[in-house]
Amino acid sequence: MINEQMYARGAESSVIREIFSYANERKAQIGTENVFDFSLGNPSVPAPDEVRRSIERSLTLPPEQVHGYTPAPGAPEVRSAVAASLNRRFNTSYTMADIFMTVGAAASVCCTLNAVACPGDEVIVIAPYFPEYRVWIEMAGATCVEVLANQETFQIDPAAVAAAITERTAAVIIDSPNNPTGAVYSRANIEALAAVLEDANAARAQRLGHPQPIVLISDEPYREITYGAEVPWVPSLYEHTVVCYSYSKSLSLPGERVGWVLVPQVSEGARRVMTAVAGAARSLGFVCAPALFQRVVMDCVDVPSDVAAYARNRELLTSALSKMGYTYVEPDGAFYLWVRALEPDAEAFCEKAKAYELLPVPSNSFGVEGWVRVGYCVAPEVIERSLPAWQRLADDYGVTQA
Repeated sequence: MINEQMYARGAESSVIREIFSYANERKAQIGTENVFDFSLGNPSVPAPDEVRRSIERSLTLPPEQVHGYTPAPGAPEVRSAVAASLNRRFNTSYTMADIFMTVGAAASVCCTLNAVACPGDEVIVIAPYFPEYRVWIEMAGATCVEVLANQETFQIDPAAVAAAITERTAAVIIDSPNNPTGAVYSRANIEALAAVLEDANAARAQRLGHPQPIVLISDEPYREITYGAEVPWVPSLYEHTVVCYSYSKSLSLPGERVGWVLVPQVSEGARRVMTAVAGAARSLGFVCAPALFQRVVMDCVDVPSDVAAYARNRELLTSALSKMGYTYVEPDGAFYLWVRALEPDAEAFCEKAKAYELLPVPSNSFGVEGWVRVGYCVAPEVIERSLPAWQRLADDYGVTQA
């Protein structure tokens, strides 16, 4: 027998991955230099030299230290190094007990969702949002509840979140810097959201004696990629926060699948959450993140990201598209440009863009209509070569140049 739910997931695929696969097919047919693939968040910036040096050092160690299993939550020295780095950066007092190493950001979020949400619960996402959130929420047996961000600023709309909270709300997921818009939620915005959640917790406790507060899941793979904006440390603003992190973007290691979950052990409830995260990792088969790259994390935990390369790409792309008459959200972080489609139907716009070998991602799968996501984590030459195609596409729609 086949699990029909899993079959349906495999058959529907990810729009982002479908476009990425199409791009690879077109590159094989007409040449890589003629295809402008803006689909996947695959960093073109190479991993820092410190990563290579860490790997070289590790390969001189006994094999069981490099290729063997670590404890399920991760090597103690690695978890301690992560906690110490966070303490230096955010004036906290975490220990290894607060950290669970994971097989990348997807595992971090999946384990957390399965730890805090029960079948029949609801999890709120802020639209536009990373499409896999819905998949992971539903696989935890919960319902994905979309709440629109402010469509001018793409900050969280606290009043809309408050209106969406029910007795079944288990968690809220936020992603800042945001994928797909590049927005960074301000400190005031997070504080307003925290106040909404605290009010909801208090009301539910009074009405129901509800023992479990709403968990705020802060998914932060883009934390280090910003252009001057402050990225608030969310656990300092809302006690019931779980942070999910990955080194895919900060160290340009998306294929190595290594990250962590932080559950600050501030209460008995938090300790239960961490135990549930461990149980979810066991149940989902996500125990023991890759040992070699756990060592890389330990050695490179404070190595800075090469944000300058993304900043140059951002400037190159935005200045050119502005002159052509496109409108977009100025990104404060991450490496995506949220561009208004030149017609209401974003999917139709992307189909027309294919005629010029331009491959952005339509906004429909992100929970809103009328936009496209353009990933500028590509080599600058790709952006430069794509500009005539963007111009011809604008001309097709009769857009007047700025």
